[in-house]
Amino acid sequence: MKKITFCLVLIGAMHFADAQKINLGKAAGIVSSGAKALTFTNQDAIMLSKESVEWMDKNNPVAGPKDPYTVRLNRLFGKHKTQDGLNLNYKVYKVKDINAFACADGSVRVFSSLMDIMTDSELLAVIGHEIGHVKNQDTKDAMKTAYLKAAALDAASAASSTVATLNDSQVGKIANAFLDASHSKKQESEADTYSYNFMKANNYNVVGAYTAFKKLALLSEGGSAQSGFQKMFNSHPDSNKRAEAIKKKAEKDGLWKDPGTVTLPTTKLTK
Repeated sequence: MKKITFCLVLIGAMHFADAQKINLGKAAGIVSSGAKALTFTNQDAIMLSKESVEWMDKNNPVAGPKDPYTVRLNRLFGKHKTQDGLNLNYKVYKVKDINAFACADGSVRVFSSLMDIMTDSELLAVIGHEIGHVKNQDTKDAMKTAYLKAAALDAASAASSTVATLNDSQVGKIANAFLDASHSKKQESEADTYSYNFMKANNYNVVGAYTAFKKLALLSEGGSAQSGFQKMFNSHPDSNKRAEAIKKKAEKDGLWKDPGTVTLPTTKLTK
């Protein structure tokens, strides 16, 4: 099944064409795509995100409570389930995709393959970035754009004034429209700033944000398996430039410590 998501991928669609596909299937319902989308509210986004995430959790391999991935994530983020006025919940999907996303309902899902290549401080920065997108309502904006596009794709749904059950064709149309509604460079930069401030406020190593972007830059370089990754990053700020922006902030705050050459690990990281 083609990889699609009803939620907002925050790092920039960090997946590869030959990776194991995350199973999203058929969402339970959808706000009609016509006039309703024009007045799309936070509650609309929250409702649809909650439905979609609940389905995904049932239809994807979720790490159990005693799984090392869950234990690690809880150790890192257990105290951030309530963050900046948001109620958050975290789970790990045990898939080969290198990704993480957050939704308007506060659901944060981290993929095990991302955890395999990121240190603790890098993961803190990544999820801080994701929290920033939710806090800044980027998730709502992306979902609204998807529904507006869906109205043009499905006249029957656009004309309906009631919640409709989606068939597989509609799921694909809505999902593709949502992917096309990727967040802007401005939104990405604002989420980067949120992540840095999140790290700083909690006395985490802000250099982790720098090295995380350096690793993303390495992932986006060359190779046929990575071409999709490069294409998806066209609407995002360059990862190396994002890393340098973090470095400048850290230097200004007296928090910079040179990490040396950043490389992708050859073995799974546990810390």
